[in-house]
Amino acid sequence: MSNAIMQSKYGAGASNKPKSKWSRPGILIALAVLTFYSIAPLWWLVVSVTKSRVELYNTNGLWFGKENHLVENFQQLFTYENGIFFKWMLNSILYAGVGSLVCMVISIMAGYSLSKFEFRGKAVEMGLVMSSFLVPTALLTLPMYLLFSGLHLTDTVWAVLIPSFVNAFDVYLAKEYIDGSVPDELLEAARVDGAGEFHIFRKIVMPLLPTPAATIFILTFVLQWNNFYLPITMLRGSDKWTLSLGLYSFMQTKQSSLFDPTTIALAGAVLSIIPLAVVMIAMQRFWKSGVALGGVKGCSPPHRPVCRRKCL
Repeated sequence: MSNAIMQSKYGAGASNKPKSKWSRPGILIALAVLTFYSIAPLWWLVVSVTKSRVELYNTNGLWFGKENHLVENFQQLFTYENGIFFKWMLNSILYAGVGSLVCMVISIMAGYSLSKFEFRGKAVEMGLVMSSFLVPTALLTLPMYLLFSGLHLTDTVWAVLIPSFVNAFDVYLAKEYIDGSVPDELLEAARVDGAGEFHIFRKIVMPLLPTPAATIFILTFVLQWNNFYLPITMLRGSDKWTLSLGLYSFMQTKQSSLFDPTTIALAGAVLSIIPLAVVMIAMQRFWKSGVALGGVKGCSPPHRPVCRRKCL
């Protein structure tokens, strides 16, 4: 019956439309090209870190050399300037981890206020948030440097951390997600039950937002991990450098001396991928759908006493 209705509505031959014989091979070829384009740089990096300096410039870039120098390259990296690589790694974890965590909390709080509260100037504030997307981050670096210089905060960790605490795009992302995932009825029920606003946000709203929270954290973490322009402007002492800035200094050393640190720079680049992979894998479990639907069902009127004891 349903097939007859579909055929009468859309036409009997709608489902029998012939497909081009080149469609499937074309898609497979396009996917293969895109896969090679994505994997080739990573493969080149893994192959290059196993070579000596001579083999790096005189052998095929996409295949291994005659000897494996992987251990030697990592030993040189770990002993370079008394192991300063580990200091750069810890600095990057500090800047990216703390900055992403604070940015996630601030973005969700700001997005929640823009989504669920009415106040004077709300439209103007939302317009400012959206218009700030048009301003390149690099244009703000010099004004921030002058500001932090006046506060005597340059060449400190705060000069890199504080700018990472606020991101307009993350605020907009949180606001849009809360619009569609946090029902007003759930908040009104909690207010009727006597819950305060902060308690509602902490106990009801936040548990409904693991997906946007994980997304904001990952986006900010990757952005701060690869941040280069701000650290090179704000930081002077090498003990406060990020990993990207430290690896860049290797190539500057190559231009100013007879020592060629290219292989140890490649070894450092390989290790810099590991924290990003760990964060991506750890955050995958938070990308789940249907969280808001489960929250509404659990706090519907027949279950409100249970919800009150559980959430309040």
